Amino acid sequence: MIQNKLYIISNEKISKSDNGFFCDNLDMKSTPEGLKTNFDIHILGRNSSRVRSHKINIEKITLSKTIFGFIYSILKTFKEKETKYLIISISPFTFFASILLTIFKKRSITYLRSDGYQEYRNILGFIGPIIYHLMFSIVSKTSYLIGCNKEVLRGKEGKIIYPSQLTDKWFLNPSNKEFGKIKLLYIGRIRVEKGIYSLLKIIKKLKKDISLSIVGMEKNVKTNIKQQKVNFFEIETSEDKLIKLYDSHNIFILPSFTEGHPMVLLEALARLRPVIIFEEISHIVGNKKGIFVSKRNSQSFLEKIEYIKNNYKNIQEDMKNNILPLKKDFLKEFENLILNTN
Repeated sequence: MIQNKLYIISNEKISKSDNGFFCDNLDMKSTPEGLKTNFDIHILGRNSSRVRSHKINIEKITLSKTIFGFIYSILKTFKEKETKYLIISISPFTFFASILLTIFKKRSITYLRSDGYQEYRNILGFIGPIIYHLMFSIVSKTSYLIGCNKEVLRGKEGKIIYPSQLTDKWFLNPSNKEFGKIKLLYIGRIRVEKGIYSLLKIIKKLKKDISLSIVGMEKNVKTNIKQQKVNFFEIETSEDKLIKLYDSHNIFILPSFTEGHPMVLLEALARLRPVIIFEEISHIVGNKKGIFVSKRNSQSFLEKIEYIKNNYKNIQEDMKNNILPLKKDFLKEFENLILNTN
């Protein structure tokens, strides 16, 4: 059977070694791999000199060090027929890719996984949302939009899809042991916009016996953060080990300033681990049980911890009523959207 050609254009930094291609963003690995059953996948990404964590099981990957190389790699695809283009998120690199596709009358799909306005504000300050708004306004007129929630579409026409990394394994025998010591867990990138530094300041002010495990340090990159009862671990690539990490802690923390549809939140809920978030991302709660919204200060944060500790069993029982999306359903829906978009 002749497969549809799908070029996935991403700002993601990807490293290459004798063993293949690697990235740090699990979604950049799992989504292309999940779509390759019915698509001939070719990824266009940015070259990384630093070793990354997740091996991408896709053979056709082209990496560019500069924006000019990135544009050239896209131009080379135009000689092929019956090709579809999927752009992952809006960044300067993918924005120029979208413009180029429009000039050459190539229809593209842009998949928005988070709120770029908030991300750019946290990274660049007040000028960030202005830059993102310019790019978003143009892309929304030239590309078909798919978003992980209504907020990221900002009223523009597009489809909503709920991503997930959950397999059936995530729901097998969730641990219901006693609360015990307060053991907090964060899984994600160590970035300013992810709120991890804000969380560390809050933890430092607490006088309770609380430990925090941070899983998301890039390979061969050491942090200079030294804080009592805070432990850093590299990005974890094993599903079984990730499940054990959730089970060995009793509260999951998601300190981000902006989120669209966080996969780690679903993982924590699947393992019946209550989640504490902050007010900036309260929109992600929806009808899900077991998520608690704190103000971004030590007093409010500690109050949420104490409430969860004192009501742990009841909260876990309530969490069993959550209906969580599965990875296989997400990929099937995504595949249909791509196939039916002209």
